[in-house]
Amino acid sequence: MKILIIEDEVNLANSIEEYLEVEGHVCELAYNFGEAKEKIISHQYDCMVVDINLPDGSGLDLISYIKEQNISYGIIIISARNSLENRIEGLEIGADSYLTKPFHLAELNAQLKSINRRMNFGGTNDIVFNEIKLLPDEFKVFIHQKELILTRKEYDLLLFFISNKNKVITKTGLAEHLWGDYMDSADSFDFIYTHIKNLRKKLLSMGCSDYIKTVYRVGYKFEEN
Repeated sequence: MKILIIEDEVNLANSIEEYLEVEGHVCELAYNFGEAKEKIISHQYDCMVVDINLPDGSGLDLISYIKEQNISYGIIIISARNSLENRIEGLEIGADSYLTKPFHLAELNAQLKSINRRMNFGGTNDIVFNEIKLLPDEFKVFIHQKELILTRKEYDLLLFFISNKNKVITKTGLAEHLWGDYMDSADSFDFIYTHIKNLRKKLLSMGCSDYIKTVYRVGYKFEEN
């Protein structure tokens, strides 16, 4: 998942980022309201982790803005406010979950995975697309009931494709989702071509149909033949 972490406590924000990236997520940070809103306007995310108390605004206003724009993000509020009224307010304006500080990072990650399953895969733990089966909690892939060994980026790429099946995905959108802010340091999209080439080769070697289609001058599309 591509996650925007909006938190003004630098140490906490960095700790969340480090933990979630080890867990396989792509994370970007915003330390204040203005920076967060700019990123929301300019980029796409799967989920946001939002602190309510920001130095130049309220995280609740960011959530309201997202809902007004009909942007479909999963939203988890993290806050030192632990009253019932605060929780109800956050959930009523559109947050999916509310965690009170201090919280365990493992719990945050579990909430993120739960939201992803609910938004993209009907809440099921296993993800199945024809002969392909993914076990997200174990980062495993099976083709025709035989395990396929992928690198972490290849796995993330396959999961992203299946999550967006039958949609045209631009090269820029693909790079941003998988590499986040780090894509700015890339000189070209060669690294995307390499990962897609390797993923397709591994899938075909296991007898999988070729679902990855190149859309000329635009990007890629994952669809049935």
